[in-house]
Amino acid sequence: QVQLAESGGGLVQAGDSLRLSCVASELTFSLYAMAWFRQAPGTEREFVAGITRSGEETYYADSVKGRFAISRDNAKNTIYLQMNSLNAEDTAVYYCAADFRPMQRGLATEEYKYRYWGQGTRVSLSS
Repeated sequence: QVQLAESGGGLVQAGDSLRLSCVASELTFSLYAMAWFRQAPGTEREFVAGITRSGEETYYADSVKGRFAISRDNAKNTIYLQMNSLNAEDTAVYYCAADFRPMQRGLATEEYKYRYWGQGTRVSLSS
């Protein structure tokens, strides 16, 4: 059974940094594009960042460009999201997602194209 397990969330102050991790199991990790989505209270889930199978290409939502960085380690079946300069708008539950793309290049930003999802990790900014 495929599992994606996120970790690294927490309560931080504006301007702080956090690093999220997502470990995947029971799948051929290198065949999957991976992404982070987030869902803030009262809003729909949105794409945050994505990385291609090889890690050569990354994509970011405009709201996080220059502050967040996604990376992956295929040997460890893990992706990361380094989040810097956090602000109140970053408060959300962050989800890791996997999109099976054995032949296609690039990655998708649409939620429905991702086959597997983690349970999420919460990031909160203290006031």
